[in-house]
Formats: sequence, structure tokens, C-alpha cells
Amino acid sequence: MRVLGVDPGLTRCGVGVVEGVAGRPLRMLGVGVVRTGADAATADRLVLIERGIEEWLDAHRPELVAVERVFSQHNVRTVMGTAQASAVAMLCAARRGLPVALHTPSEVKAAVTGSGRADKAQVGSMVTRLLRLDAPPKPADAADALALAICHIWRAPATNRLQRAVAAHRTTSPARTPSPARTPSNPARTPSSARSTKGRTS
Repeated sequence: MRVLGVDPGLTRCGVGVVEGVAGRPLRMLGVGVVRTGADAATADRLVLIERGIEEWLDAHRPELVAVERVFSQHNVRTVMGTAQASAVAMLCAARRGLPVALHTPSEVKAAVTGSGRADKAQVGSMVTRLLRLDAPPKPADAADALALAICHIWRAPATNRLQRAVAAHRTTSPARTPSPARTPSNPARTPSSARSTKGRTS
């Protein structure tokens, strides 16, 4: 499996490509950062990110794109930019028909280091060991992108088994049949013959 990991951000959007399967040594195919200037308009920065991700997709032809799931932060302005960059990454993948997987920072940290509270230095150190690199990728956004790709490759088998189990359960579960309509317990009685007051004689 070849996965492009994307650590979204407006100023620095980390990208990294990892190839391999769970349980076997992984191989890094590329790592880098798509940068945009803070003084540029947001729309122009998003265009630059889109072009950068497209170049990585063209160069490495991944089978899937793993993107960090955006969560609420205290700095609303920062999370908005991260969400916008994340949407661009998902758009680029969807336009090519590539599946997109979202992983939270805690999931990535736990998968790579064993602790969901690991700091960036610990993540970078483990990425270096797992991919047998000479030094941790710089900046940290690049290492985080590789960690996202590693996380998905390792979690994919369990996720796939769960999805197959859910699909099998849906196909084998008997369809529910609608219950029969209830009849009133005291149906209104209809007179056996209508009485007529016409033609009565005193």
C-alpha cells in the first residue's frame, strides 16, 4: 500500500509518502512541505497548496490519502486555516477517485509512539526509527505527514476487518416485516336495518 500523508496547514502543509504493509518494514518514498506566504490572500494560498499536492500526487501515485482530522482549538483563526488546507487535500484526492482517511492527532501519536500524548519530538524520533532514516524529517510538519501515512498503513487491516464485519452483518440480518394493522377492539356497530320515521300513523 502506498499512502500520501498530509498534515494540513496554510503556512506549512506537510506531505509524505510511505509504502508497505502492516507487520513489515515500511519505506519512505518522499517527504516535504508545501509552503505559502503569510502575506498572501487566503484564496491564493489555497491555490498554491492545491498545486503542491497535485504535484505530489502526480509524482508518487498513491493509492490513498491520509489527512489529519481537524479538531477544535482555542485559536479559531488557526483552526480555520487548517480546515481549509485539509479540504483542499481531500478535494485533490476525491477528484482523482482516491479514498481519503482521516486520523486524529491522538490516533497518529498512539499508533507511532504508543502514547496519544506524545510530543512532536517523540513522533519525529519514532518516524526516524520506523523508516530507518538518518535524521528526523524537518520541519515537524513533514514528520507528522509521514506519521499519518504510517498510522493508516498499520490501522488499515483492523479497519478493513471491521468494515467487512459490518457489511456482512447487514447482508445477513433478516429484513424487518411490517406488523399487521391492528383492528379496533370495539368496532362501531352498524344497525341491521335502518329505521324510518316516515309513514308512521298515530
